[in-house]
Amino acid sequence: MVKKIFAKVYVYFILFLLYLPILFLMVFSFTEAETTGVWTGFSLALYGQVFLNTKIMSALLNTLIIAVSAALVSTILRTLGAIGVFYMKKRPRQIIESVNEIPVVNAEIVIAISLAIVFKVTSNALISMGLTVDSPNFVTLLIGHVVLSIAFVYLNVRPKLMQMDPNDYEAALDLGAKPMYAIWKVVLPAIIPGIVSGFMLAFTLSLDDYIITSFLRNQSFDTLSTFVQGVIVKSTIPAELRALTTYIVLITLGVVLISGLKKDSKAQKKALGRELKLRRLP
Repeated sequence: MVKKIFAKVYVYFILFLLYLPILFLMVFSFTEAETTGVWTGFSLALYGQVFLNTKIMSALLNTLIIAVSAALVSTILRTLGAIGVFYMKKRPRQIIESVNEIPVVNAEIVIAISLAIVFKVTSNALISMGLTVDSPNFVTLLIGHVVLSIAFVYLNVRPKLMQMDPNDYEAALDLGAKPMYAIWKVVLPAIIPGIVSGFMLAFTLSLDDYIITSFLRNQSFDTLSTFVQGVIVKSTIPAELRALTTYIVLITLGVVLISGLKKDSKAQKKALGRELKLRRLP
């Protein structure tokens, strides 16, 4: 009994420490003080002012554009790649899966420097050929974010492919379906949860990335991470960012709660279906 109580207290204490900075930021989003940690009275003004700050809104828009674009490209490329790898022979499949794990465990700074060098060499080569190149630009940043997140998409799609019966695709082909039609109608519906979770993970990775973004972005293209870093060097963080981060936390919490409720609803329906089947048994 004592061990269980201690275990619960320990877990809740760790969770409290993890979320304390976020709670601290959320609390002080309800005051207009420029300096975080100073309370000048309750106010909701920052929640409206954040939308009037053009620099923050521009950085937020850029962040969302690059995150959605990178997540879409990563999800499409790696989902199709995962399907192809799944139907490979065992040995080639193992090699590709091992190679896929390298970006996951590799240091992000290594990826950033490598990509920066590749793009620099490519840019110099194109310039020597008489072509005008504006580098770094949005395309280089998009490629960097795709390289960062594409391996994680595979890790989300692969388990769903493993749960699927591999004979379903071949059965569809035997019934006269063309390969692409069989993939669209048989394979993709079976792995939709993995695709969605892979997209969300890729979106999240791109959303809060700083290292690759700082190496590959154009100086006129700011995301939230680079904007905050640039502001910290010169002055304090704008008070409106406290409200923006609270918005992000609340949206994230809402998505998690809705996802949890849907899973509980599906589990209840499955349990109810099993119970009805058992009642029908003689």
